[in-house]
Amino acid sequence: MENKSKLSKFYIFIPLALLCCLLWGSAFPSIKVGYALFDISADDSYSQIFFAGIRFFLAGIMVIAVGSVMQKRVLYPKGRAEFGRMILLSLFQTILQYTLFYIGLAHTSGVKSSILIAVNVFFSIIISTLVFKIEKLTVQKSVGAAVGFIGIIIINLTADGFGGGFSLNGEGAMILSSLAYSVSSVLIKKYSQKSDTVMLSGWQFLFGGAVMMLFGFAAGGRITQVGGANGILMILYLAFISAAAYTVWGVLLKHNPVSKLSVIGLMNPVFGVILSAVFLGEAAEAFSLKNLSALVFVCAGIVVVNSKISLQKRKS
Repeated sequence: MENKSKLSKFYIFIPLALLCCLLWGSAFPSIKVGYALFDISADDSYSQIFFAGIRFFLAGIMVIAVGSVMQKRVLYPKGRAEFGRMILLSLFQTILQYTLFYIGLAHTSGVKSSILIAVNVFFSIIISTLVFKIEKLTVQKSVGAAVGFIGIIIINLTADGFGGGFSLNGEGAMILSSLAYSVSSVLIKKYSQKSDTVMLSGWQFLFGGAVMMLFGFAAGGRITQVGGANGILMILYLAFISAAAYTVWGVLLKHNPVSKLSVIGLMNPVFGVILSAVFLGEAAEAFSLKNLSALVFVCAGIVVVNSKISLQKRKS
């Protein structure tokens, strides 16, 4: 109970959740740079899946190795039920989410991908409250998510409207990736009550990465260029992002409502936009008045959801 109360404290789970968002946000430009280093074209979907599989297979090894050392025992799924949970979690958290994510990112900009992925906030709240019914849909959660998402809309507005175009293999893939992520968040919340979160995180990465590598390779995906030391460091960094961020996020989900963390997850696209702008040469767009205004709305949404003042009580 002591660990649970500490990880539920505002001043502890907010910084840890923001660190996860920063790591995830850095993945958008990192993957784009990785495509260039490994000479993977935007139309080579199978090589993208193969590349992603390598990343997550390495992430799984990292999580299992570090978790086993810290807990002084080898972490692995015990029994048919736990193995089944790992497989189902891997299907949504790694295989579906990142197959769609890598394809979508190859067909749209890093800035726009960062923004579109934020629809997982709505999906997570709907799935956790209306589908799985593990939480209650309150006015406070709804208002917080709505306020935060206004920032996402603002940051995506252009002279052509909402992003200036939509394609199934670009924006569509990103939205479906968000849906898969939202399902995985709820599954982690449920499964963490019965299984070790670190074990689940590591093995679902290992299994999902292996499936993606095998599928991508069998379909013709290849890595023909490594990109030297920079390429190796990049794939290791991408693996570290997944290993660190998802493990910490999974532990936080065990002790906090899905909806609270989902709204904090709105910072993911903010970091993604800023880092994509810096490393992909779009600084002028990222630091415009429009985008700074969007950041204010996102932060306001986080404050509303995590405020101790209940909007329902105020209304009554």
